Amino acid sequence: MKKWLIPVIILAVIVFALYQWGVGFNNTAVTYEADAKTAWSNVESAYQRRNDLIGNLVKTVQGAADFEKETLEGVIQARADATKTSINVGDLTPEKMAAFQQAQSGLTGALSKLMVVVERYPELKANQNFLELQSQLEGTENRINVERNRFNEKVNIYDIHTTKFPNKLLAGWFGFKEMPRYQADAGSEQAPDVNFEFD
Repeated sequence: MKKWLIPVIILAVIVFALYQWGVGFNNTAVTYEADAKTAWSNVESAYQRRNDLIGNLVKTVQGAADFEKETLEGVIQARADATKTSINVGDLTPEKMAAFQQAQSGLTGALSKLMVVVERYPELKANQNFLELQSQLEGTENRINVERNRFNEKVNIYDIHTTKFPNKLLAGWFGFKEMPRYQADAGSEQAPDVNFEFD
């Protein structure tokens, strides 16, 4: 065997190993990124369900002739703001996530105020349609929390894969960037005053 052939074979083996590493990293990162994006779509889907339920809830509450107009308008406006604030799943930046969270928090606050005001309307508290919507809304709030946690788990897997050494060296070349997580709202460590249980 010719002596010059040995370095060529060694070099070919090294190049092939680097190629395999790059392909393996890229394919795994693509999978993890897609999983995180799908999880984000599930978060948005859960919020959409909440928005739909709130629309039906507002219609039910509007049936109470003397219901406080200002409170109802606050919920309607907050729902409109939350609905128009969306994020392209391919462009999850920390700033856009913060804007999305702020809009959803505004709707949560308006809805909380609505539920407190409902306490003064016995006919609403006894309305079967309202009670059913209230129950569905409570279940949806739990679903939102589950989906946000799943999203954060998927982002964590993706971020660990793309930021661990030596993968971090390839992440920049292939265009993989760290993804933001869903953060708790400011002040969320305080227990809310919302009471979904009516006597």
